[in-house]
Amino acid sequence: MCFTVLCYVLGNDCAIAISEHVAGSVEGFAEKMNQKAQELNLTHTHFVTPHGLDDENHYTTAYELALLTDYALKNEKFKNIVSTKTTTISVNSTPRTISNTNELLGNFEGVYGVKTGFTFNAGRCLVSSCNRNGMDIIVVVLGADTKNQRTRDSMNVIHYVYDTFEYVNLSDYIQESFAEYKTYYEQNVWLQKTITKPNIALSEMNNTIFPLKANTLNSLETKFYTLNSLSSSVPSHEKIGNITIFYEGKILCSTDIILTNQLEQNSWQYYFGKILKELKNSFVY
Repeated sequence: MCFTVLCYVLGNDCAIAISEHVAGSVEGFAEKMNQKAQELNLTHTHFVTPHGLDDENHYTTAYELALLTDYALKNEKFKNIVSTKTTTISVNSTPRTISNTNELLGNFEGVYGVKTGFTFNAGRCLVSSCNRNGMDIIVVVLGADTKNQRTRDSMNVIHYVYDTFEYVNLSDYIQESFAEYKTYYEQNVWLQKTITKPNIALSEMNNTIFPLKANTLNSLETKFYTLNSLSSSVPSHEKIGNITIFYEGKILCSTDIILTNQLEQNSWQYYFGKILKELKNSFVY
């Protein structure tokens, strides 16, 4: 289990014990957690303890908690733990049933995690993961005054997301936009010392499915950035630009535009013929 998720699934005393076992000390363990935070580019997160009790140097944000949760849920063991409502363990050969404190788990459609929290400074907190109709979301509520408030706020946000957003596959939109631009580019690019017709293509996109607000495809904008001239010095399969899709003014996705063929350098026959043509045109009758 990764270092960054121990504080989610263990009691404070267990978190201390494991941190000392893994890193030799709480400080050493916090250093490992901060290293992981840097790897995940959590620039507004800093750990001091493995349990998260109040400390002015122990902090994060709602957004970075969501990023951290998304990373942690890729760990199947962690995911199984936070989605378990109750389980029975054995303590000194005596069975003991323990229950998850997440009030939404098992009581609200699609919720399968993740973690409750409370300190006097942080207030009532809840990080929720939910899946409905194949759409996964993570909702973070911090600083609620009461447990009921954090529950209500979490439910309201979940309702809002599923009532407002839908998955949209932009594959056809991207391909159609590129096909139009490809025709324009091949007719207008400046060819230096070559008359070979360039052939361009999009590099493979890992994902073309995005959650967008319903009926807002008119908010999409496509921009192309490409070299305005090509020559035989540009090798085949070289990146010559990119296509970027904007949604409501923000970058949604981007992929490279590749030159797929080798442009041949003009031969001496080409230049000889060009000189003869220019001489012919210069005659005055």
